[in-house]
Amino acid sequence: MGVFVFLPLVLPLTAWPVARLAEHHLHPRTATRLLACVSGVLAVCSTVCLALLMVVGTAQLPGNPLPDGWSDPEVREAVPYDEVAGKIAIPALFAVLASCARAAWRHHRVRSRADRALAGLPATSVVVLPDESPYAYALPGRRGRVVVTTAMLATLTGPERRALFAHERAHLDARHHRFLLTVQLAARANPFLRPLRTAVTYTTERWADEEAAARIGSRRVVARAVGKAALISRGTPSVTLAGFAAAGPVPRRVAALLGPAPAAGVWPSLFTRAGLAAWGAAAGTTVSALSSANSAVTLFVILKAATPL
Repeated sequence: MGVFVFLPLVLPLTAWPVARLAEHHLHPRTATRLLACVSGVLAVCSTVCLALLMVVGTAQLPGNPLPDGWSDPEVREAVPYDEVAGKIAIPALFAVLASCARAAWRHHRVRSRADRALAGLPATSVVVLPDESPYAYALPGRRGRVVVTTAMLATLTGPERRALFAHERAHLDARHHRFLLTVQLAARANPFLRPLRTAVTYTTERWADEEAAARIGSRRVVARAVGKAALISRGTPSVTLAGFAAAGPVPRRVAALLGPAPAAGVWPSLFTRAGLAAWGAAAGTTVSALSSANSAVTLFVILKAATPL
């Protein structure tokens, strides 16, 4: 094990460059999937690292649940440990688990409250609420719904309304809430992953923008709808679900829509900044996973050998 057990705690730093460059050089769909996958793997490895540090570092403290054979000098010599790191890992691990549980519960509570609020309305794919506050969002579930208020619809033209519905439907069809929840939990597990959470929040919106533009056949209409919705909904409290103009830097989204469509399925060359960042993040993720797996397997084998049958 040795020092390698500490690597998953700091290797998320290797994903920082790709978080920024992916927004500009990769298709939003590719960037979202890549960053969400990297975040999830690095977060799991980081949590495993804390658990291993806690077990190894506190094995000789009074009251530990490990078998007596774990304190054998030969076993302790085979597994380098740090008592200080082990003690620090205890509150850190519990804080991570509590924070992730709180984020998951909050996400579930928001969805449950929204479902209950719409329970008495017709089971249609689009729900229009008589509300003076302009907002729109996608509510995932068995029968995903697009929720929009009359105030929002009143300010948009017919084509702009179609762009809004296409945007929110893209969120539901691509299950963007799963990507957003993954990076949210990952950022709670390791603060170094917060830039990836911010990047995925933006790329999911860009993904939905591109899908909406393809469906209605006009990038300019979608850009106008996004900009107008952002202006009228300024100051309106936003829910934690994916919204039409509630997430991501709106000026950048509008500028991207006014430009050419991004090329799908194009991976940057290794000799470009985006390519180097992507391969660096992939290498960091691989090393983190291998380090965590190696440490966990080593600890399991030694515990099994030191534990009497």
